[in-house]
Amino acid sequence: FRSSAELADPGRPLDAGPLVSMRGMEKSIDSPAGRIYLVRRITFDVAPGEFITVMGPSGAGKSTLLAILGMFDGAWTGEYVLRGQPVHRMDNKARLSMNRRHIGFVFQQYHLLDDLTVAENLDVPLSYRNVPNDERAAIVADTLDRFQIVGKKDLYPRQLSGGQQQLVGVARAVIARPALLLADEPTGNLHSSRGPPDAVGGCSRGNDGARGVQVPEASALISRTSSTRLWYPRAANRIIALPTSCDVVIRFGARRRRTGYKGAIAA
Repeated sequence: FRSSAELADPGRPLDAGPLVSMRGMEKSIDSPAGRIYLVRRITFDVAPGEFITVMGPSGAGKSTLLAILGMFDGAWTGEYVLRGQPVHRMDNKARLSMNRRHIGFVFQQYHLLDDLTVAENLDVPLSYRNVPNDERAAIVADTLDRFQIVGKKDLYPRQLSGGQQQLVGVARAVIARPALLLADEPTGNLHSSRGPPDAVGGCSRGNDGARGVQVPEASALISRTSSTRLWYPRAANRIIALPTSCDVVIRFGARRRRTGYKGAIAA
């Protein structure tokens, strides 16, 4: 279902450059032992339509990186450009506006609104974009059908299982066709029949399949996953590995190379 201009939000031509560009991004905290870097010297570009998996051991900074990309964390240094807009120069209000217009986020702990039904939770991202009420109702109905949760539309989050809540969280993240879709361990609670390819669309784009829910062709998907979860790496265009040491592993399909802090991406 293609909505009005608020959903399409063309902004700038897709071939005008990277969707995401990050240069020298760092986040640190002060401790009695000195400064501790949560992520360090992160530099990379993301093209429209790319599917990237961020991997690494606990504490490597995967969730921190996603929080910064999603504009939930503003306490960092470096340059971050999204759709040609310099996020690093924006105040909190401007970042919130960018988040609502361009970003979809699948949270590991669901973060559904407890006082809203499933259908009302799905409607929230559309309300941020000033989509007319009749269009919003049609988009919500279409999404409920594609995710096979029509029977749950009037239930509240507390009446759903963990897997059902996570599925609603995925639906909420993609319903407004965001330019950038971020996923923090999005399928840990999903039933295997609704694993990553069907739930998030990692293996298929374009026209809807019988069960798949596709990410729009123009969207980029960046997903965090544990080093033991292998579904996403097999589907991803690129794998960014964040180790705890200074070496960084960047994998492109079967190829891999190592680089230090001055490479394409470092942490």
